[in-house]
Amino acid sequence: MSTPLYYILLTLHVLGATIWTGGHLVLATTVLPRALRAKRASILTDFEQGYERVGMPALAVQIVTGLWLAHRLLGSPADWFGDAPLAHVIHVKLLCLAGTAALAIHAKTRVIPRLNDGNLPVMAWHIAGVTVFSVIFVLAGASARLGGFPFFQR
Repeated sequence: MSTPLYYILLTLHVLGATIWTGGHLVLATTVLPRALRAKRASILTDFEQGYERVGMPALAVQIVTGLWLAHRLLGSPADWFGDAPLAHVIHVKLLCLAGTAALAIHAKTRVIPRLNDGNLPVMAWHIAGVTVFSVIFVLAGASARLGGFPFFQR
């Protein structure tokens, strides 16, 4: 892969992470507390409708570019599960992706269809989980340049 293509992929990946993680931090630290105080699910759904238009494409860009970058940096997917420090970063990111997907599927199929003012705390746990995963995504990604933070190594 040519160097310019690598930097384009990396730039798209970082921009996607910025949108995804930044949006969830705003949701978790400002929108969610306001919705919980007011006991109004509509505050969350209003934010989600607007954010989803940019957040979901950002996540899709992260997934595509992340897989491409992992292949560029480590080779075939079989090499992603090795014992190299960079492979440990990939492990963490794939686990975060799986956790994010599980929470998203559960929220979309079980929580959001039944979301109302009385069951906001259930959605709050999903938001908190996805936000934690997104921050770990960022920390893991930042550590890739350094060969992996010590806590991502075995």
